[in-house]
Amino acid sequence: MRIRAAVVDDAEALTDLHLDVWEEAYAGLMPDRIFTERRSLRSARVDRWRRNIETGPISNLVAEADEPGRLLGFASIGPARDVGPGLPSLELSALYVRSERYGTGLGHALLEAAVGGSAAYLWVLDGNQRASAFYERQGFRFDGETKADPVGIERRMVRDC
Repeated sequence: MRIRAAVVDDAEALTDLHLDVWEEAYAGLMPDRIFTERRSLRSARVDRWRRNIETGPISNLVAEADEPGRLLGFASIGPARDVGPGLPSLELSALYVRSERYGTGLGHALLEAAVGGSAAYLWVLDGNQRASAFYERQGFRFDGETKADPVGIERRMVRDC
């Protein structure tokens, strides 16, 4: 397994990974219709991944299995979209690994590759205890900010370094 920068040729595999890991991470936290709708828009999602990888400003890292083309996880990091006093200038906009890799250290490795020891913030879906506990172990803390998203309430976590 290796972690590397995503390339445009990863767009299809990233789309399928993203669809899979959402279902694994959010089962029971959001209605199944959301997963069905996301899968129905697969082609548009592939195009969006291609554009995002080509144009930035978000950087995407993938964890690739020893078998080429099989992705195990990904992380997306970029400039902060939120502004506020003392808020870090880096936002971790996504970090997902396949459920088969939970507890193996892959999430930590992706986080380290994406953020290292830098201050950063992220948004986590309310009720996602696995993710919240993971980020707390990495030094992130809830700062009290929330936002409504079509899939649920998200809570902001910040790590100051």
